[in-house]
Amino acid sequence: MNVGSLSLYKKLFMKMSIIIKVCLILPLILFLDYILMVLIGCATCLFGVGNGFYCGPYCIVGKIILGLSALFFGFLIYPDIAQLFKSKKNVTHTEK
Repeated sequence: MNVGSLSLYKKLFMKMSIIIKVCLILPLILFLDYILMVLIGCATCLFGVGNGFYCGPYCIVGKIILGLSALFFGFLIYPDIAQLFKSKKNVTHTEK
């Protein structure tokens, strides 16, 4: 194996890591957000909160949860994207 093939494997692994995070982890995070919002909605309905709650505070809580999930996903995927762009800058082309 030469140096070029190792960097090719590294790039392929980084791209697969990004694809796995987007195709598996992002839907899982969104599903957990959905389950959390359902649980909050069921709990507030059980405690007899009025209809005005769902137009105000419930929507604000949903936006906060979705925003925190987006930050968490960005935190997960940022190192892979940064590494991918950094490796493109440092690539040296070798001739056969």
